[in-house]
Amino acid sequence: MYQLGWFSTGRGKGSRGLLKAVHDSIGLGEIDAEFAFVFCSREYGETEQTDIFLKMVEDYHIPLVTFSYQKYRAKVGGSSGDSAEGWPSWRLAYDREVMTKLQGFKPDLCVLAGYMLIVGPEMCQKYDMINLHPAAPGGPAGTWQEVIWKLIETDAKTTGAMMHLVTPELDRGPVVTYCTFPIRGEPFARHWSAIERKSVAPIKEEPGEENALFQLIRQHGVVRELPLITITIQAFSQGRVKITPDKQVVDTQGRPIKGYDLTAEINEKVTGSA
Repeated sequence: MYQLGWFSTGRGKGSRGLLKAVHDSIGLGEIDAEFAFVFCSREYGETEQTDIFLKMVEDYHIPLVTFSYQKYRAKVGGSSGDSAEGWPSWRLAYDREVMTKLQGFKPDLCVLAGYMLIVGPEMCQKYDMINLHPAAPGGPAGTWQEVIWKLIETDAKTTGAMMHLVTPELDRGPVVTYCTFPIRGEPFARHWSAIERKSVAPIKEEPGEENALFQLIRQHGVVRELPLITITIQAFSQGRVKITPDKQVVDTQGRPIKGYDLTAEINEKVTGSA
């Protein structure tokens, strides 16, 4: 059966929601796969929220591997800037320890789901790892907040979300799957009109993220994120999209693609949600 590796820091409700969504989809038979393991970069006792996440993994009877990033950094006196490639040697050593702890597992695909560490080059090479980014291919980089402000600042017409191949360069890996949606017309039009001819800077100050347009874009984006993750994993388990040994994204015929467009399937899932 198709084997999933799952990487998380388990910081809160969002991390638990991602795990639950995929676990439930597997249980419903929507995804023909199983969890090989869940890896968490925190251990029991570090935070209450992570403890809840770890207990959830155990209740699901998924093999759990933990290794505290913060404890390891404190133990080795980790700092930044002692690698010619820009990667601290202790940071690369942490990834190597993680890979050693996971050496008994053979995941077909690894998913970063609330994993708060940038993955180093050795781990990126060893595993096929994918991550969610809350923008369409070619869209803004950064956090979801930064993405939305950039969309407003540039008078964008559309946006979306994508799963991309994890590389050491944050949010810059090849697009694996994606969906798009318009942010013009209804129900967005009146909110664009409300900020017409206004600079973004004062809107960021007041009302900030409470701005109606900001909130609406976020709402339409967030309802697509869980379906995008679950349908992406489903597509991998069915062989509709694959990653080659040289890290190319290809279709079922082995032809290189610039991302697999899941817009129609996502829209079907979220009709009435946004």
